[in-house]
Amino acid sequence: MIKIYINRSNLLELAFTVLSFGLFSTSSAKEGMKIPATFEKNSSDIISAGLDIPINKLYNSDGTGLNNAVVLFGRGCTGEIISPEGLLLTNHHCGYGSVQGLSSTQNDYFAKGYWAMSNKEELPCPGLTVTFVRSMEDVTDRILNGIDDEMPESHRDSIISIRIKNLEKGFRFTTKKDATIRAFANGNQYWVIISETYRDIRLVAFPPNGIGAFGGDTDNWMWPRHTGDFSVFRVYANDNNLPADYDAKNKPYQTKQFLTINTSGYKEGDFTMVYGFPGTTQEYITSLQLDQINKIIDPIRIESRTKKLNEWSNNMNNDRNVFLKYTSKRASIANGWKKWQGEVRGLTLNNVSEKKRAFEHKFQDWANTDTALPYAKNLLANIHAKSSSRDALIAANEYIRESVLGIELIQQGAELNRMLKCIDAGLPQEKLNDTLSKISKNWYAFFKNYDAANDKDVFVALMPLFVEKNKQFVPQYYNDELARFGKSYAAWADFVYEKSAVASDKKLYDIATNPDRKKITNDPSWKLYNAIITLRDKKITASLNAYNDSLIRLNRLYMKAQMVKSKYESLYPDANSTLRIAYGHVKGLDPEGPSGYAFQTTLDEAVVKNNPSIPEFTMPDKLRTLFNTKNYGRWAQNGTVPIAFIADNHTSGGNSGSPVLNAKGELIGTNFDRAWEGTMSDYYFDEKWCRNISLDVRYTLFIIEKFGDAGWLLKEMKFTPEPKKIATKKKA
Repeated sequence: MIKIYINRSNLLELAFTVLSFGLFSTSSAKEGMKIPATFEKNSSDIISAGLDIPINKLYNSDGTGLNNAVVLFGRGCTGEIISPEGLLLTNHHCGYGSVQGLSSTQNDYFAKGYWAMSNKEELPCPGLTVTFVRSMEDVTDRILNGIDDEMPESHRDSIISIRIKNLEKGFRFTTKKDATIRAFANGNQYWVIISETYRDIRLVAFPPNGIGAFGGDTDNWMWPRHTGDFSVFRVYANDNNLPADYDAKNKPYQTKQFLTINTSGYKEGDFTMVYGFPGTTQEYITSLQLDQINKIIDPIRIESRTKKLNEWSNNMNNDRNVFLKYTSKRASIANGWKKWQGEVRGLTLNNVSEKKRAFEHKFQDWANTDTALPYAKNLLANIHAKSSSRDALIAANEYIRESVLGIELIQQGAELNRMLKCIDAGLPQEKLNDTLSKISKNWYAFFKNYDAANDKDVFVALMPLFVEKNKQFVPQYYNDELARFGKSYAAWADFVYEKSAVASDKKLYDIATNPDRKKITNDPSWKLYNAIITLRDKKITASLNAYNDSLIRLNRLYMKAQMVKSKYESLYPDANSTLRIAYGHVKGLDPEGPSGYAFQTTLDEAVVKNNPSIPEFTMPDKLRTLFNTKNYGRWAQNGTVPIAFIADNHTSGGNSGSPVLNAKGELIGTNFDRAWEGTMSDYYFDEKWCRNISLDVRYTLFIIEKFGDAGWLLKEMKFTPEPKKIATKKKA
């Protein structure tokens, strides 16, 4: 049973901080996620913090920088290359989706793990990609030259769009690589990113959930942690070492730029860096915008997902087949659910809204007297006026997103709607059949990971939440159907899941092969989907779109004003899934008070947590045997094996899998989480509580060599100091 995590009672209220204009500045070397290409001109902070290698070793465009060893893994994680043969290290949870696609009841890699014993045993992962950033260049002047700040947004966007398209085309021609121009600082800066994306990625090593997901939701976003959150893949290339689709003849990607692994460890206070692709932060929004997140959006998400996760967990615990279908989806849903709880709590305890309001008073004083940007004095008033009138719409939209479209059968009504549009388009029969056939192919993945009985339980749990808490925006069809079934959500669900084609792959494929408009429009899934989408389009979408469009412009101008006030020196751009470096130091945390202070965890502590009666705390027998016999090999440290450590680097979603480097740029760990008290760092960074949690690379190597018997992989890696002789199975 999933439970809302209870607040830690001993956590002290945080002292109110005296505000200065630099509240969100880089006055602390630890705050902020910096663009690597900017260090060449502004390196004093990172050097004074402890960096002990030349700046151009961190990043350069000639192919010799560490940027060539850090990759965007899939669509939302980071990975690092740890051998000259394309061996890639990332998080267990980052590889989860790909491994689910490779798993079955016969090959249950979540229960047993997977360890390739040669290149021939490495498993192709369809759809998985790895992207290398070869260089970045500031092209702001070429994009914004001659464009006035207050130009009408549509006209401004049109000019910028044309310039971006043409400039990207030029970069692609000259570099022979991918080129993408991205907006930074709310559209006040633009950078071109030159990259290469590899498409043949294969699974090499994946520990079972009893290691890679040890602690589950209970420990997620918490410190201390004892999770071996890693997986290993390999990048493959064609004969020219270039990106290519999967081919059995492809070879491991060859590179001179990979990370050296440091096996001597760290101590508290040591310099660390996190190099990766942080997803999204919003450090510069106003207090009212923050309140919408903290008091409306996050609470609705938490409430809805709590109910959904309760149903999923019960059914997954009772049926292994349901577990395999939903384990990746559940991990994704639960990750945000737990994070948002910590986020709300941290923002509230830190009085961040009040701090932002104090900051806004100081900003307004500056805007009223400074003539550099005449429009600045009205910015906050305009943002607040627009924000304060949209709360009800924002709440309704979030309830629809989480509580209605969180039901898979209703989500899938969108596919029926696509089919209906094809039928209504009057296509010739042959073309119609071909189009519907292509649509139906997408259903294979859906039904592979779908259980109608499980989804029906979610319907019964979520529909009352939407109907009863959102009465102003409930479609009449929903009210009529509920009344028809005597206000019984269970009876309503029984009818829906018995009659809808979406609940049965056979029925859905029948519609695709025998298209019938009436069958679609009579289907409960389509009716539920159509009713909620129609209501949202009429009552919510247009107004919210207009609001969001106006905020894009106002937030851009507000960001520009903050940059001007700070003289462009003290502000770092929000994260936007582009390559960044954050740096700080190994630093412990005491969430339960001084008695709980720690900066490192060990295998001894993990074994104490082992509990065979609780799946998320069930440790594999082999790992316990290694512990009982103290069979740690070269990875023993003070009679145990270190598992995780904590530092005060500023990280975000997307930094999962990021390499954690020491002062010499050597790999000491893999970032995988944040401390619950500091998950607010997407909006506000507080050095006292914000911590990133990383897996000690020595635990990774211990599990690979001793648990997985895959020590042949270590022969590819470069270590410092050089480890003892490796006695392992030979690579075929």
